[in-house]
Amino acid sequence: MGGYNAGSGIMCCVSSWRRADGNAAPARAKVGGIYAAMALARYEAISLGFDEAITLTANGHVAEGTAENIFLVFGDKIVTPDLGQDLLAGITRASIIELMRSELGLEVIERSVNRSELYFADEVFMCGTAAEVTSVLEIDGRTVGDGGMGATARAVRDLYLEVVHGRLPQYQHWCRPVSAKVEA
Repeated sequence: MGGYNAGSGIMCCVSSWRRADGNAAPARAKVGGIYAAMALARYEAISLGFDEAITLTANGHVAEGTAENIFLVFGDKIVTPDLGQDLLAGITRASIIELMRSELGLEVIERSVNRSELYFADEVFMCGTAAEVTSVLEIDGRTVGDGGMGATARAVRDLYLEVVHGRLPQYQHWCRPVSAKVEA
């Protein structure tokens, strides 16, 4: 996700391209053909002036972004598409769900998500290896919440960054030290 300041949030559209059905390609695998379809969705979004696309399943339910999982906030509940929605079961997704439940005490509900729910959520955010935790400010020209990063997304992002930067001892086992030999 590049070309914009993801720190302040992103503008998304629902793509006309659908997420590949799990019976056509293994949805939980990082398969090249699925990436090609996601590249088409992202290109469509960018060509329409958006930062990112949200994809739907073959049945019209919310799946994910082109390289990110998606979460919707309704009051004190977090809703995210379940793994039966032909989405990538990402490590970042699983980590975010665990952190929201165990550290923030949030109720996370994994279920089918209707497209219309995107437009009525209090907050929407995405997560992924490159995206980390990114707030969605607008979907299809409709402002999400108050148009800024919401309190839940901010708390999740801040906690996630503490973990990935190795500042929380209880999650050190999630981190792998990287050392590089620098040649002059």
